Amino acid sequence: MSAATPTATTPEHGELVALRGRVVTPHDDVEDGVVVLADSLVRWVGPIAAAEHADRDVAAAVARAQAPEPGTVLLPGLVDLHDHGGGGVGFPDATSADEAMVAVLEHRRHGTTTMLASLVTAGRETLLARAAMLADLAEAGEIAGIHAEGPFLSHARRGAQSPDDLVPGDTRLVRDLVEASRGQLRTMTVAPEVDGVAGPGGAAEALVAAGVVPSLGHTDATTEQAEALLAQVAAGLVAQAAAGAAPAREMTATHLFNGMRPLHHRAPGPIAACLAAAARGELVVELVADGVHLAPATVRTVVETVGADQVALVTDAMAAVGMADGSYELGPMAVTVRDGVARLADPADPDGGAIAGGTAHLLDVVRATVAAGVPLVDAVRSASWVPARVLGLADVGGLVVGRRADVVVTDGDLRVRRVLRAGVPVA
Repeated sequence: MSAATPTATTPEHGELVALRGRVVTPHDDVEDGVVVLADSLVRWVGPIAAAEHADRDVAAAVARAQAPEPGTVLLPGLVDLHDHGGGGVGFPDATSADEAMVAVLEHRRHGTTTMLASLVTAGRETLLARAAMLADLAEAGEIAGIHAEGPFLSHARRGAQSPDDLVPGDTRLVRDLVEASRGQLRTMTVAPEVDGVAGPGGAAEALVAAGVVPSLGHTDATTEQAEALLAQVAAGLVAQAAAGAAPAREMTATHLFNGMRPLHHRAPGPIAACLAAAARGELVVELVADGVHLAPATVRTVVETVGADQVALVTDAMAAVGMADGSYELGPMAVTVRDGVARLADPADPDGGAIAGGTAHLLDVVRATVAAGVPLVDAVRSASWVPARVLGLADVGGLVVGRRADVVVTDGDLRVRRVLRAGVPVA
């Protein structure tokens, strides 16, 4: 982070503080704008020219505001649905909440103010222990919950998932994970073709009943198998919302393209089903748009095809984020990071095995997405507003009046200068 002159101080109770710069809201890009904060919330947002017509307190705060540094951009705090760690610590390997907080703070300092902590496929007792540990952070408000990537996944499309710990769909394990997480399990990646996942009495049904959103991923499914699971889960989520048991939510696709049977014109597989469901507004697709997992043209094409409101930019980050190249762990799997790319360690292959997570912060992903040709407003919305909606969170995800005062101050190249969470500077 730069040593740039601060643009705000921590406000006292009731004090209004104004930040000026180019302001990116969920739907607008305000070239000369202002965000006014008060009592940990966003009080007012708009063009600087309109501030004089706001109420007296807002107008006075804007008048007191320092002129922004050239190129200053104000973004909402980013929201990451898929993050395995950073700062040298992986959530699947951390054994205490204090250790896991190292990874949380690594991302928070770089603009991710809301996140799920992602686990990977591991043995039953390890999954339950990690879920219980991360529940402490969720209950403390440090993370927004837990994402379990596995263990009901395809062996053929496992990527960096431990092959020895992949198992059929197991409703008892679902119940035990929900119990161990004390209700903090928010999403779980499943493969529709794996026995025991789809259909009546399957793991997907148990997840929805427990308030957990299934995410289709690490799958070798046919289009028809994927469509069947998508329809089943969509119907279950709609029924829950209608009954008032949960807010309206959408299913997700875990890092679309990665860990999936490739799209082929005679065997379209799960990707075709996911794109169609997203275009209908029934699915949000994750994209790891870090320049490693996907080509820029792929990212741009998906956003233009299904719309930014059905895309969630994610990091799939692992322990090496913010760290040097070297050897790391991702659950039971050994990983080597070379030139910033994480791959499974493979003594037989000097270039390594499957890609094993990302090494970028979410703000880096936003920057790469914009470089791919996606408008800034769309890229930011897919990294904040949309994932907040997926989680059913109405208090974060955008520079909107009444939402939590999570603000990322960057330069014109989207390099972080300062981060506020609930109006308080992140150290």
